[in-house]
Amino acid sequence: MGVWLFLGFLLLVLIYLIAVYNKLIALRNRFKNGFAQIDVQLQRRHDLIPSLVESAKAYLGHEKETLTQVIEARNQAESARKSARANPDNAGAMTTLGRAEGLLSGSLANLYAVSEQYPELKANETIAQLMEELSSTENRVGFARQAFNDLVMDYNTYREQFPNNFIGGLFGDFKGAQQLDLEDPEARKAVKVSF
Repeated sequence: MGVWLFLGFLLLVLIYLIAVYNKLIALRNRFKNGFAQIDVQLQRRHDLIPSLVESAKAYLGHEKETLTQVIEARNQAESARKSARANPDNAGAMTTLGRAEGLLSGSLANLYAVSEQYPELKANETIAQLMEELSSTENRVGFARQAFNDLVMDYNTYREQFPNNFIGGLFGDFKGAQQLDLEDPEARKAVKVSF
């Protein structure tokens, strides 16, 4: 009878270990999928920016520095996005992406501010449509980032709880995930587009 009790106890412990391990895997996959949703929106954002800059060039010929700044910030953000997409559980990649996206948002805000000074630019339908799509994409990025950060928090909380932290360390590499935060406080403000 004692042997059966001991084997039953071992079976329960084994089932518990498997359940914790599987939940850690599921939570990790959820936050990686959450980043994939951000990645789609960031890609859309990055694809819209060159079209906006090209359309604005005709009207903002002497504002070349602003346009160059937007393109450079977009290229840095695109590079950081690709790095983060390859390693969504890398804290350094998330921090770099947050900084790059903050710089991009700041340079776009400068472009919007400059565009306010040009009535013919504001009247252009193509530019108005591109700015509206970009503004819509900014909202989608914000929602996707919020969902991702919630998933990261769930994963990190479960991973850090006892005895889950022991089990995760014993059976796999379940390191902490980094939330995606924007570094620039100005970039946290909503971009105002008025046409």
